[in-house]
Amino acid sequence: MWTIKPEGTRNYRPVQVIPLKSIARGAHLLLKYGVGFLPEYITYTNFLDEFEAFFINSYIDQHCHEFLSN
Repeated sequence: MWTIKPEGTRNYRPVQVIPLKSIARGAHLLLKYGVGFLPEYITYTNFLDEFEAFFINSYIDQHCHEFLSN
């Protein structure tokens, strides 16, 4: 799996407008974290800001695997 990181820093995230025509498909992100339990304050609304790296799951389905492998 590939590892990706957010662009910028925790205090500054660049903002860009992306045309809908340029989005090929969604991505299945897996959190990349250490040992132990997640803190209770992390929810589905703030996890993108709280974690510094993610894995992209290219094996979620056959089409995604072929799309990311090429």
